[in-house]
Amino acid sequence: MNIRTRFAPSPTGLLHIGGARTALFNYLFAKHHGGEFLLRIEDTDKARSTNEAVQVILNGMEWLGLNHDGQTVYQSQREARHVEVALQLLAEGKAYRCYCTAEELQAMREKAMAEKRPPRYDGRWRDRDPAEAPAGVKPAIRLKAPREGEVVLADLVQGEVRVKNAEMDDMIILRSDGTPTYLHAVVVDDHDMAITHVIRGDDHLTNTFRQIQIYDALGWHKPAFAHIPLIHGADGAKLSKRHGAVSILEFREQGFLPEALCNYLLRLGWGHGDEEFLAREKQVELFTLEGVGRAASRMDYAKLTHLNGMWLRQADDARLVKDVMQRLVTAGLTVDTAALARLAVLMPGLKERAKTLEELTASSAFLARAVPLPFEPKALALLSDDAKDMLKRLLPVLEATDFSVTALDAALRAFAEAEGRKLGQVAQPLRAALTGSTMSPGIDATISALGRDEVIERLCAAIDGKVAADKNQI
Repeated sequence: MNIRTRFAPSPTGLLHIGGARTALFNYLFAKHHGGEFLLRIEDTDKARSTNEAVQVILNGMEWLGLNHDGQTVYQSQREARHVEVALQLLAEGKAYRCYCTAEELQAMREKAMAEKRPPRYDGRWRDRDPAEAPAGVKPAIRLKAPREGEVVLADLVQGEVRVKNAEMDDMIILRSDGTPTYLHAVVVDDHDMAITHVIRGDDHLTNTFRQIQIYDALGWHKPAFAHIPLIHGADGAKLSKRHGAVSILEFREQGFLPEALCNYLLRLGWGHGDEEFLAREKQVELFTLEGVGRAASRMDYAKLTHLNGMWLRQADDARLVKDVMQRLVTAGLTVDTAALARLAVLMPGLKERAKTLEELTASSAFLARAVPLPFEPKALALLSDDAKDMLKRLLPVLEATDFSVTALDAALRAFAEAEGRKLGQVAQPLRAALTGSTMSPGIDATISALGRDEVIERLCAAIDGKVAADKNQI
């Protein structure tokens, strides 16, 4: 059997973290079995679906590296096929026209609630002669669902789940305006796309029982179903903005790497021994649905950030330079050729201290800034009068030194010894003067990357007390 999975988001909002994990699980399952991973945009909600939301989904999928096979399927373009199948069920006596008005349906709901019953359609048009239809009422088409027996689902994650048919009513498959309902359209699309496995959130479990009734009425082979638990916040509540970033593109803006996010999402509700750091190839090799737990997962942003730092340290330096450059430009800084060269030289040291691209950008910003620099309060506090006097004495030493890292290290050590100071007592005020911060890669490497002219200019400005306004801070 050729395994075919699909990710089927609705473009009525952003691609959120739960949807991204669903897409990842579908992708990995298909690739693990040498199958195909398809993308279907379920844009039948014409009032709420937007082209902008579609693009966000496509951009998010591309950023995550979840490339789908074949063309993107748009559900709205398949409406004629959905209608055709609904009319087929009607012609076969497996569906019927319902002429209930909106007022009748509302009265039905109110009566059920007053009697403390679940609000369900009472089937009044199920066996009624259409000749009795009221004038001017356009009918909906309802599935003539079985009333006896039960639907048994052998879920690949949840295990066996049963629901009695008597607990479900005759669902609408074609609205009175002629448009198909979501539940009906999904069944038709999954069948026509030859989907073998439907992997989605367990909030769709109720939908699945209804959709199985449609499959059975049509005599179609059903796909295997796997309903994965949802992602909650650390407090166990439904994940929302108050817990932190929710949309995939928010995570990108906050400086998370896509491979780190996918690695984290995979481990969120799926396990394979003690392995935490998993590259995409290893994920494909190991992923099975047997490893998916049944309990809801809790989003841990601290753990994600830690994992992101691990991925950041292994990332290609040239890629990081490009990303940081774009973020610096967005922040309003001018990144010229000299700044890019400094960034490339220092990236191996800079990425060791950062956990996100935002942190990496903030720690790199000094390389693109012009004199006068903005100073962090702690850095400014290091530039006491004594420190400035020391830096004045250091200036001619640096001017006379070869700007290789080795020569600078030797010169700073000799200067510290001559001053009767520890190396750190020289390096810290010097670092503050050159970067406006208390943190940077090794001071010798930092000086070498900045270059002689830039170092002298920055030292002179710091000694003279020239400080930029805070607005230049990132």
